[in-house]
Amino acid sequence: MPAPRFLTLTDVAETLNVSLSQVKALVRSGDLVGVKLGGRGVWRVENTELEAYIQRMYAQTRESISRGSAELD
Repeated sequence: MPAPRFLTLTDVAETLNVSLSQVKALVRSGDLVGVKLGGRGVWRVENTELEAYIQRMYAQTRESISRGSAELD
């Protein structure tokens, strides 16, 4: 069975190993593209958008490392 096309914000949080509030902040800021479905505030993130976000974060990290400004926590 193929992976679902859309993920809940909770699924995204689990995938990224971050809190739900962090994912909501990413969607709110537009850094991670989400879509609101229906009238009850049901939010979803398409798999392709999550992958695009991850690739952007990899690119930003590579750039930070090359400038010598990346810090590991």
